[in-house]
Amino acid sequence: MNNTFDIFLEVYNIIKDRKENPKEGSYTNYLFDKGLDKILKKIGEEASEVIIGAKNNNIEETRYEISDLLYHIMVLMVQQGLTWDDISTELEKRRR
Repeated sequence: MNNTFDIFLEVYNIIKDRKENPKEGSYTNYLFDKGLDKILKKIGEEASEVIIGAKNNNIEETRYEISDLLYHIMVLMVQQGLTWDDISTELEKRRR
């Protein structure tokens, strides 16, 4: 199995590439085209779905919805110009 963080970097880089090099029919580009309000709406929807999956004690649904939430958060990160280094630095501050 790959380093767990490698998949975060890979997906983030794909999202960033879609923003820089739009691909017709790409859901990621659809989100960027619709703008910040759409991205934030999707984050809210996915967060709610994580809550429902967890409340129903459905591990498969929860895993799926957490993955959706993380994807949409990465879209927001790219939209806002944030990197994983930015997030890691912030988390490092909280570790103390």
